Amino acid sequence: MKFTIIDYSDVYYTQIAKTQRPKRIHGKFVQMRHKGIEYILFSPKEFSKYHADIVKTYCEEKGIAGIYNGQAKRFVIDDPSWVILGGGKFEMDREKMIIRIYDNSMAYGSFDARGLKEKIRSVKRMSGYRVEIE
Repeated sequence: MKFTIIDYSDVYYTQIAKTQRPKRIHGKFVQMRHKGIEYILFSPKEFSKYHADIVKTYCEEKGIAGIYNGQAKRFVIDDPSWVILGGGKFEMDREKMIIRIYDNSMAYGSFDARGLKEKIRSVKRMSGYRVEIE
């Protein structure tokens, strides 16, 4: 299965906050799967208050239809071939090259940790990172 990382840190810090990307980033992530591709979407806490906000942002970018349920704080994708596996929180230290993945999503549940360290390190820009999963 192919693995892709989408990181909204650059978009948030450079385009929205108009500042440099910090060395340490804290935020939330969502793990999704679609037609043989697994995705991890990272988003700084300042950009996405809820896990549903991350899914909504990605779907709006890609033209994927869905409905945001504000009361449940969930974004439901209309296309059943998209599966939201779960989510959690992350801390990324770009200087020390460590990423820590932990917790879960109130809306989507716990992420699938099986093989996740290897998958994250398989992405070129993350190859030198130490991945800690709690």
